[in-house]
Amino acid sequence: MQRREFLKTTTWAAGAAWMGSTPLAALAGPTDRFAASDTVVLGKTGIRTSRLACGTGTIGGDHHSNQTALGVQGLADLLWRGYDQGLRFFDAADSYGSHPHVAQALKRVPREKVVIMTKSGSREPAQMRADLDRFRKELNTDYIDLFMMHCLTEANWPERFRSTMDVLSEAKEKGIIRAHGCSCHDINALRLAAQSPWVDVILSRINPIGSHMDADPATVKSVLAQGRSNGKGIIGMKILGQGDMRTRPDEALKYALSLGILDAFTIGAENAAEQCDLIRRIAAVNA
Repeated sequence: MQRREFLKTTTWAAGAAWMGSTPLAALAGPTDRFAASDTVVLGKTGIRTSRLACGTGTIGGDHHSNQTALGVQGLADLLWRGYDQGLRFFDAADSYGSHPHVAQALKRVPREKVVIMTKSGSREPAQMRADLDRFRKELNTDYIDLFMMHCLTEANWPERFRSTMDVLSEAKEKGIIRAHGCSCHDINALRLAAQSPWVDVILSRINPIGSHMDADPATVKSVLAQGRSNGKGIIGMKILGQGDMRTRPDEALKYALSLGILDAFTIGAENAAEQCDLIRRIAAVNA
């Protein structure tokens, strides 16, 4: 048996329990098929990657997350297993403390084959310049694919943080980063992101029950659709409502895949069994 098939076979049974057991056939329609490993393009950036990103920030903050609790080698192995199953998108952040773990994973995969997204909470130009240098050292890479301003809540952030945004624009021009954007934790901040010419990519919380979101699902969907029409890459997060839909995963995945506005989405598995189960469930969705 090939190693890849061995991993899929041995981890499926254990992983089935983590997301409940609702049959997808009861939720799915007859049309489109999806795979976690589908190649997608993020808006107008030209960046191609997998539909599913390997998240590293479940309950993330203060340089820690459920994934980094696995240890550097433990999380690196999980990222590598994702890569082995076609996942080409690693989602990191300074606040998760996951840069060393991603760097360890990169020792075993070709750098040019993986899209790395990371996020900075810095709001001052000097701090952002320092983050650009530090993050690349921590990740052991010359460039970062997606560099995001993290957790924006200010209703006037494009004006207030213009000089900091200029730092990232300059880094993009120099090839230090390939695209810049933001994650928002406020609906007015998200509306500005959807309109801002500076934003290449939006990372947004979206799920059918409104858990840990900026507004109700219909409102967020409308704003993201506007951003997509403006050429933004749209990446979803909190697809399972930070665990609130843990027993309703098929409903959450079908919702995300049927929106027609997400280029990709990020979900953080905490072990190989969960990762394989998630990949299988996505493949079973019709939308």
